[in-house]
Amino acid sequence: MSLHIGNQYTRKKIQDEVAGCDNQSYSPYTVHESTVAKSAALRMLAEKRKNTRWDGYGNIGDYHNGAYECDYVSPYTKTAGNVEANVFVLLQDWSSDSWLKKPLNKNVQLLGYQPNLLTNKTLAGLLHEHFQMSLSDIYATNLFPFVKLGGLSASIHRSRLVQAAAEFALPQIKVVRPVLVICLGLETFNSMRAVCGLSECKLMSSAIECGEFTFDNVKFWAQAHTGHWGQINRNTAGVNRVRSDWRRMRQAFE
Repeated sequence: MSLHIGNQYTRKKIQDEVAGCDNQSYSPYTVHESTVAKSAALRMLAEKRKNTRWDGYGNIGDYHNGAYECDYVSPYTKTAGNVEANVFVLLQDWSSDSWLKKPLNKNVQLLGYQPNLLTNKTLAGLLHEHFQMSLSDIYATNLFPFVKLGGLSASIHRSRLVQAAAEFALPQIKVVRPVLVICLGLETFNSMRAVCGLSECKLMSSAIECGEFTFDNVKFWAQAHTGHWGQINRNTAGVNRVRSDWRRMRQAFE
């Protein structure tokens, strides 16, 4: 099955046409064929995220008078928003309370992510090396669309991750209908396995090496988180397993 980039559609044209859509006709829980219909359905999920509050977590719009707010489930999709993409990348969560309370970051406000952050640099490099794609060629979002308290390394309860997978991640996947979903990190992958009715993988190694599965004609693969510790833990003893993992995943679609 080919993993070509997919049709591109200018963001301005999408925004103009989506603005005139009747939201009742674009439920994220039905199949949509056109780019405009997909974008309208995804916008409805973004509105759901904006209008939802979970106890113990913040909302993106709570910071800097809403400067980071956007019309996506995750600001990451500002850059990685190709709704016709065959490759869909699912990261765990977007940011944290302590980070968002820092002075406004203009790059993040504009792009929805930090280009110089190791997580993003590594992801961009792996996409380019193995798929000849950039972030703008794919669709990417975060499993958990709210803001955790504490720092960037703070944890999120598994039950909340699974709930977010059911309410936000899986509906986005159903709208975009990619060929491949790359889940970064074990918690992300296991949350998707849970909402698809599968048991969890106990280890990152087993998730990567034999945990891939198909749900609703979409292939789900686990990969190590592209941040520092995710890469270090996978590439133990000086062996670059991450590159081999991505190569094997890519070859499965040739």
